[in-house]
Amino acid sequence: MKKRLLITRRLPSAVEERAHRDYEVVLNEDDHQMTPEEIAEKARDVDAVMITITDKMPEAAVMALPEHIKIMSTFSIGFDHIDLNAAKARGIKIGNAPHGVTVATAEIAMLLLLGSARRASEGEHMIRTKSWPGWAPLQLVGRRLDNKKLGIFGFGKIGRALAQRARGFDMEIHYHDIVRVSPELEQGAIYHDTLDSLLAVSEFFSINAPSTPETRYFFNKDAIEKMPQGAIVANTARGDLVKDEDVIAALKSGRLGYAGLDVFAGEPKINEAYYGLENTFLLPHLGSAAIEARNQMGFEALDNIDAAFAGKEMPFALT
Repeated sequence: MKKRLLITRRLPSAVEERAHRDYEVVLNEDDHQMTPEEIAEKARDVDAVMITITDKMPEAAVMALPEHIKIMSTFSIGFDHIDLNAAKARGIKIGNAPHGVTVATAEIAMLLLLGSARRASEGEHMIRTKSWPGWAPLQLVGRRLDNKKLGIFGFGKIGRALAQRARGFDMEIHYHDIVRVSPELEQGAIYHDTLDSLLAVSEFFSINAPSTPETRYFFNKDAIEKMPQGAIVANTARGDLVKDEDVIAALKSGRLGYAGLDVFAGEPKINEAYYGLENTFLLPHLGSAAIEARNQMGFEALDNIDAAFAGKEMPFALT
């Protein structure tokens, strides 16, 4: 008899087909945002749960899950939406999907950097609003990327994948992380042992660090003041690493030249001031939105559930 699996959001067809092959699946047919109470209620009749980044599982939500639920996997690399301590206390095995997002998110980070430098959002707006007067020598003049210093905060898989792509644009790669990576992984990137040192040289700056108590809202007025005048910043990590009010003020004053943002605090609701800023390139959390990435994420999340039911260690275990 097949185990029963609750999947809280609609996933790519290949992922759902595999899930249906191996489990009796309870789907969220209309793909609405399920509440923690609804997840707990639906979980009464299943053996495991697959959630996504939009399903907030703080301590109360984890504790509200039926006692028999001991397996949960998240369709995401991030796990800041789950109280892992509560899950551990409840004896719930938690897994994530850490590898599928790497290339896709690095591509979006590169898009944000290039689109910001070349003022692509402003140009597209001009075309779509039929306000383009024709070519002019000083129209939407931006910056080239070659020979510019790119600072990468967080040199994990995504940060290193971004560095690989930025080298193709002849950028000089600098980075800061908790520990220095091996020369084989650095590939010539210049390590900074403090974030302040990295900020000081970053003509372009990409945020690729996880959201932790130490990194939350680190990109604020103080951080911006340590950067070169008119620097360009891109964020594909988490919205709460950025203090919106400080970034908005710096964009208005010109202290920051441009911001390319794919993630926001409180998304889908974002700080209203961003809408009126021309020197922003804004995307709706597209980091992993490539079919290859989403399929791999789903397969990795299912791999965790398969392993747990088989009495094996989850391949991507968090607890």
